Formats: sequence, structure tokens, C-alpha cells
Amino acid sequence: MVQLQHFAEDASRDEMLAALKADGAIIIDDVMSADDLAQIRAECDPYMEASANGDDDFTGRLTTRTGGLVSRSAKCRDLIAHKTILGLCDGFLLENCERYQLHLTQIIRLRPTQTAQAIHRDRWAWGTHLAHVEPQLNTIWALSDFTAENGATSVVPGSTQWPDDRLPTPEEITQATMCAGSVLVYTGSVFHGGGENKSDGDRIGLNLTYALGWLRQEENQYLSTPPELAAKLNPAFQELIGYAMGQYALGYFTPPGAPGEHPELSPPQYALGRGDEVSGQLGSPEDFEVLAAQTSGKS
Repeated sequence: MVQLQHFAEDASRDEMLAALKADGAIIIDDVMSADDLAQIRAECDPYMEASANGDDDFTGRLTTRTGGLVSRSAKCRDLIAHKTILGLCDGFLLENCERYQLHLTQIIRLRPTQTAQAIHRDRWAWGTHLAHVEPQLNTIWALSDFTAENGATSVVPGSTQWPDDRLPTPEEITQATMCAGSVLVYTGSVFHGGGENKSDGDRIGLNLTYALGWLRQEENQYLSTPPELAAKLNPAFQELIGYAMGQYALGYFTPPGAPGEHPELSPPQYALGRGDEVSGQLGSPEDFEVLAAQTSGKS
């Protein structure tokens, strides 16, 4: 059985990226401290305890899923912007976009006797239309120990290039066992799924994922963190969660108001009161112009 590679937080980014591209997943050990874990549980447990179980087999009939974590948890915001993870996003996602964005925030709790989730690819959130590109990079932060008994995530190393209908054999599947405070990093193309919880306790993981800036986000960040809440965040974080142009001409809006009250074409940051800073910044047109020239005359 192929095992996932484990790395220390200060390991070479290039080595981690090479392993991600080869295997589709890695584990970075002991990234969060005991204090970090205590804070995130204190901030998020009330919402998790109020979350209902899933109502189908895929989401898990004994699994709770709790989102909206940007506005609910300061420690989650720290992890979303973690420099090691964003460094991997830089190296992995910027090959296919000018900007990446937060895609999903979710605490996933597998309760005892929860059966194993079907093996799948996360990129199927967009259907099977993106086989030619890696659309996302994902993390699951262990808020409890992930063990073979309590349902540590099943992963199929090396499956990123498989056709969508290829089924793994049992020998090809491993589990992302790790201590609380560690993080599983995996691509949108690797086959994986939640494990079976055969223990008498909960398995709790924090799923934070990132996607190419020109794709629709799975969790609608603009509704989970509307402008009046997003305006309180620092500018770089505002842009990370999606309050920025995806690329040239992608994502502008026309503010409501009287004639001439606002610019007709405004980037998303304008909705957060950053008008003087970003007014007129709709991205760089150079790549758009090159593309238009290359495709001119084609039908």
C-alpha cells in the first residue's frame, strides 16, 4: 500500500509541491499548537453542535458540516491565510489563473458508526468539465486525531491522472492518519473520501479549500461574509475570499445609486469602501488583448 508523504512545516516548498503533483496529497505535521486547537474549538464548537446531520449518503447521515467560518472564527481566518498553505497555492494554482480565491470553509464531524464516504474527486463540484486543468487545492486540518479506526480520510495516491470512471482497488487506498494539529493538503483531482468511523468518538476536521479565481466558489463567500462583515477584514484577506477581480473584466459590478453617484464599472473592493484605493482597477488588459489578437478571425 502506497503511503502519503509527511513533511515538517519548514520543509522545502518545492519538495512539497513535487510530492503533491506526484501523489495528489501530502501531510504537514504539527502545524497548529494546543492553544490554536483550543481556540478554534472554542470559537466553532457552538456552531458545530447546532449543525444537523447530513440527509444523504454522500454528505453523511451521521456527519455534520458547519460553514461560514470566515465570519465565525478568528483562528479559522488565521489558517485560511497560513503562509505555508498560501505558498503551496501560489506554486500550484497560479499556473492556471491570475488570482486564486477561497473556495470553501467547513468543519466536518464524523460521528461514531458513520460509514465510509464514496471515493470521489472534489473537482466534480464543477461536473466533469475540468479534466484538463487542476482547479483547486484543498486542506483538511485535523481538529482531533485522525486514525484508521475513527475514519481518517481515505486517499488514493497517484490517482490524479486517472479517468473519472476508474475505481481504485483496496490495495491502492491509504488513509491520512495524523495527529491533531496536522493538515492534509490534497488536489482537486486526487481520489479520496471520508473514512468509516468505527470508534466511539467524533472525528473532526476543518476543510479549507482554494480555487482558481475564474471559477464559481462552492461556498458563496459573498453571502456567508457580506460586505458589511468583509469590510472589517484586512484588504489582502478581503481579496483572498473573493472581493477582487478574478482577472481582467471578470467580477466587476455596477453599484446601485443615482445617476453619476458611483463609477459604472467597479471592482468588488469598491463595495467595501475602498473606492479611492481601487476605483477603475479592473485588472490588466494585456493578456486579454493578446488573446483577442490570437483568436481574431476564428469562428
